[in-house]
Amino acid sequence: MSLLTVDAIDVGYGDFQALYELSAQVREGETLAIVGANGAGKSTLLKAIAGLLEPTAGSITFDGKSLSRVPAHQRVRRGISLTPEGRRIFASLTTEENLLVGAYRANPGPWNLSRIYASFPLLNDRKDRLGTNMSGGEQQMTAIARSLMSNPKLLLLDEVSLGLAPVIVSQIYAALPSITAEGTTVLVVEQDVNQAMRVADRMQCLLEGRTVLEGVPSSLSRESLAQAYFGI
Repeated sequence: MSLLTVDAIDVGYGDFQALYELSAQVREGETLAIVGANGAGKSTLLKAIAGLLEPTAGSITFDGKSLSRVPAHQRVRRGISLTPEGRRIFASLTTEENLLVGAYRANPGPWNLSRIYASFPLLNDRKDRLGTNMSGGEQQMTAIARSLMSNPKLLLLDEVSLGLAPVIVSQIYAALPSITAEGTTVLVVEQDVNQAMRVADRMQCLLEGRTVLEGVPSSLSRESLAQAYFGI
């Protein structure tokens, strides 16, 4: 069953149009990876789902209900949580305080401080560290964990690997199975195609605001993905 349905949306920033009749579906319990080069429209799609941008055409349906004119904070209450590009950690708060911010409007569910620290042991070791003193990897783990503290049905992850060392990226993605095992559906935006292929149940490649390729990773060749990614 589809938890999220994006149907032919147009989205833009002022006079600039970023998405053109874009459609996508995320089934309950799966991980969908959206890949593409810079400027493909990946982050714009997540912002539209999260309520930070309003489509000028088309529709978005979540858990059987339209999200039209539903503000971002109410989408959190409905079960959508966005981990934004750039992490957006509160620099003056500790790791644990950042996590508690995510629980401010929490839905019932399994994610609490104890469960977070079990899935991200590093955060338990760093729980008293201020955001301004966190490494990039610690910030990214904190940002994802903060999103989980709201107990979302749908977790939106924007550019998880951006600017991080490969060993840190591997640690972060290693936590994904425990996230989906708790019943959370994941939509991840990723530039690293190889990483996306390892974690996704399905993939969708965007180019200049449109879908150019989609399918399960095993059905997509490296050549076809490269051609779709770069528009060859």
